Amino acid sequence: MSRRVLIVDDEKGIREALKQVLEYEEIEVQTCASGHEALRVYPEFRPHLVFLDVKMEGMDGLETLKRVRELDPHAQVVMISGHGTIQTAVEATQLGAYDFLEKPLDTDRILLTLRNALQHVVLVSENVRLKQEVHAHHEIVGSSKAIRQVIERLEKVAPTVARVLITGQNGTGKELVARAIHALSPRAAGPFVEVNCAAIPSELIESELFGHVKGSFTGAFADRAGKFELADGGTLFLDEVGDMSLSAQAKVLRALQEGVISRVGSGKTLTVDVRVIAATNKHLEQEIREGRFREDLLYRLNVVPIEVPPLRERRGDIPQLVAHFAAELTRSGLPSKEIEPAAVQRLTAHDWPGNIRELKNGIERLLILAAGEKVTEADVERLVGTAEGRRGTADDGGGDATWLRAATFEEFKQAAERAFLATKLQEHDWNVSETARTLQMPRSNLYKKIERYGLAREGGA
Repeated sequence: MSRRVLIVDDEKGIREALKQVLEYEEIEVQTCASGHEALRVYPEFRPHLVFLDVKMEGMDGLETLKRVRELDPHAQVVMISGHGTIQTAVEATQLGAYDFLEKPLDTDRILLTLRNALQHVVLVSENVRLKQEVHAHHEIVGSSKAIRQVIERLEKVAPTVARVLITGQNGTGKELVARAIHALSPRAAGPFVEVNCAAIPSELIESELFGHVKGSFTGAFADRAGKFELADGGTLFLDEVGDMSLSAQAKVLRALQEGVISRVGSGKTLTVDVRVIAATNKHLEQEIREGRFREDLLYRLNVVPIEVPPLRERRGDIPQLVAHFAAELTRSGLPSKEIEPAAVQRLTAHDWPGNIRELKNGIERLLILAAGEKVTEADVERLVGTAEGRRGTADDGGGDATWLRAATFEEFKQAAERAFLATKLQEHDWNVSETARTLQMPRSNLYKKIERYGLAREGGA
């Protein structure tokens, strides 16, 4: 990386001496004799670091520092002065100066300050990059009426303290909505803690949420804080809350009502300040009728409901999503390939029962497996045509099984497993717990397979 330093001093001797030292360190240097000149040069030169004299005729160093920071809030500026005072140093620091050096300048001190400042520049730029990546990763993409309604509602509720219940099918982006609410809330600087209630065995969910004390159960070898404690001052996201056990629901209700929790095995109460956002792919009213969910907890969670539409109801967003995922995956190291307009049209026509999650997986597969430098309609047809065939087999109960014509044994095993699980889930009316018991499979494993294969209940949550 070419490192650039701007020297601003009205003494030519200082400018030349400092320039010589820095150029010996292979730094690209530009010099200015006044603050006005520095402000003209800065936007084009874009230095990584500025050495700025305090006392100059016309615009002095402190005013120049203020103006530079207005041009670039991330500007790194080291003030230099032959008449340094504590008051001047404090004022410079308050205006955003990185450091303060006194004349006559010591070469070793200059080089140490240079190294430290440039390291700081790298850290700042890396932090900005990571924040941009996180924002891009969690960005809600789309401009359809359906998704605009979601965005408008979350923007209204985010600044409040209201609890939110997010509903929608698997893979629609419920977590993205929860993270957006947190990011736009007064709690944005606090923690965002996620709990997948479906992936945690019922006997461990209370410990996961509320923590435990040493010896409270077999395997509790030390005290442990729960998710409510970890989310104190921030947001707790209860994903798939419809799968939480009734005993855990009772404790969550108390935490929401009173703002206090108790670790498993402890009679001591702890006060927590947590905003709870919940999400589910189930119809909780039906769960209440069947005795699997508490009605009073639903009222506590469902202050503001947000329903995230399935992808088939926002097809107009698919071209944007395709471009977004292709760019994101390319930045992650996958080959860059143009996706032809006809290919995008075929992707848009597909129903995507696994919703956005399935679409992203499909784009990743296309970028990897497409033979040429472009993704063609034929590439997409091979992808979605096979998927449609597998789903058709699952729906019609067998028949002339498309998956029997799989190209490899591994494809056959995956297609057969997918069709088998889809059939069993339909037999049990998509009661995941009951299906897992029947198959003698851990519920968490079944959820992972549902996500892996993009399985979704036809026409429902």
